[in-house]
This record gives sequence, C-alpha cells and structure tokens, in this order.
Amino acid sequence: MQLVFVSREKYRQKNNHDWIDELTQHYPNTYIIPEGGTNELAIQGCQEILTPEDLNHYDVICCAVGTGGTITGLINASSSQQEILGFSALKGDFLQQDVSQLTHKSNWKILDDYCFGGYAKTTVELVSFINNFEQQYRIPLEQIYTGKMFYGIFDLISKGYFKENAKILILHSGGLQGRS
Repeated sequence: MQLVFVSREKYRQKNNHDWIDELTQHYPNTYIIPEGGTNELAIQGCQEILTPEDLNHYDVICCAVGTGGTITGLINASSSQQEILGFSALKGDFLQQDVSQLTHKSNWKILDDYCFGGYAKTTVELVSFINNFEQQYRIPLEQIYTGKMFYGIFDLISKGYFKENAKILILHSGGLQGRS
C-alpha cells in the first residue's frame, strides 16, 4: 500500500467526478472509498447486519450515524413496522437528506439532538455519562459515536419516547479507537 497525501484544496474536490476520474487514470488498479465509507457496497454489507429473527423481534433499531451507510443498510433490510432511529455524530440535519436519497423507505429518522456540538465534540456531561455507563454495564463506549447514541437512547427512555414494552435493538458499531 502506498499513501499519497494531498493538499486541503485537492481534498475539497473529493466529490468532484473529474478529479475522481483523474485519480482512477493515474492509479488504474485502485478502488476509491469515499470519506466515511458510504457507498453501494457498504450499504449492501450493512443490510446483512439484521438477521431474519431481528426483523420479527425488535420494534426499534438504533445506530450511530456518521455518513449514513450503516443506517441506510439497516433501513433497507428492516421490516415496515420497525422504526430505525439514527443518532447523528454530526451537527446539522443534512444527513436526513443524504440518507433519503439512498433509500425509498420512510420508517426511519435521524436525530442530531445528541451530537454534543458536532463530530468529535464532547462535553463534561457526555463524558460523565460514558464513565457511569461503563461502570454500570461494563460495555465500553467512546465519545464520537456510541457514547452519544447511548446517551440519546437513555434520554429518550426517560422522556417516554418509546412505546411501553418496546423491544429496542442497539447496534454498537465500535469506534473504540477514538476513545480519549
């Protein structure tokens, strides 16, 4: 593998088809993975996360959201009576539009209420929640994705968001290398 560093100016062209074509011509035996990894193959792979039993057993499926590939795969694989709930690690509601272009289903939503200021941003409140959660449940979290998601889920439970006796599947997608 050979790493090639590019300037910020070049990097801003990451979605420019001409620049991608230029890269492909210069590096003919390459496969370009978009920032965050979301593409058709990623979505297809994430569709395989849910098992047939999951489709009949859970009312709500929750995941952290970065670029939208994981949640799109879950949405596409879900049954129509399930709610797919994403917890954005990023500030802003643009992910809702991005994901809507990747799926035709409507049984989902992405919340950015628990992004704690945006990607890789954190607060004392979030860190305290993560520390208490890990101590109580012995499940490691990190402050970029999964900590925000679990915080959001617990907050929604405390506010009565979920139907009584709802069965919730929470996808812990890792990211522990981002722990601080």
